[in-house]
Amino acid sequence: MNKEEFFKNHKRSQGFNILSSDSTDGHGGYGAGVLNLNNVSPVFIDVNEGEAFVDMGALHARSAVEKGIKFLREKEKVPNGKPYWLVWVTVDNKGEGPFYAGVTACEMTVDREIRRGYKSLPEHVNNMDKSLKGRIIVDKMDDKSKQILADFLQNHNEELWKASTDELKDGLKV
Repeated sequence: MNKEEFFKNHKRSQGFNILSSDSTDGHGGYGAGVLNLNNVSPVFIDVNEGEAFVDMGALHARSAVEKGIKFLREKEKVPNGKPYWLVWVTVDNKGEGPFYAGVTACEMTVDREIRRGYKSLPEHVNNMDKSLKGRIIVDKMDDKSKQILADFLQNHNEELWKASTDELKDGLKV
């Protein structure tokens, strides 16, 4: 059978390859090196309401905050936007147990009335990656938001907080 007959008689599959839950099992083939998002959670800080909440939809930019909003790259085009922080929180395990390993904050604003918002997609993607790599980036956050995040992380799991690095605790001190 030549190549033309083969393609004529065999339809190509339009399905996706399903990867195992562990892309680092040593096979080195397709999917090797794929990021594992099982240990990262998107935490939103609603600055005006003074609250924090997890919304896993943010992993695919489909959180309740983001739904129905067209995001722009220029903050000035959303002058009445409600301020939020999207914080990527990664839990890892060191010898003594789990801890908050990576915590990186990204600014965003949302104006529901005009259905527009501001966020830097490259910053969000890069900060998620940095969180997965154990970086702490909270220096751009305002003091109120830092306190909300620190309280949320402590109340969510005090043992994780106690085991976390001084860099995180010092970064969230107000």
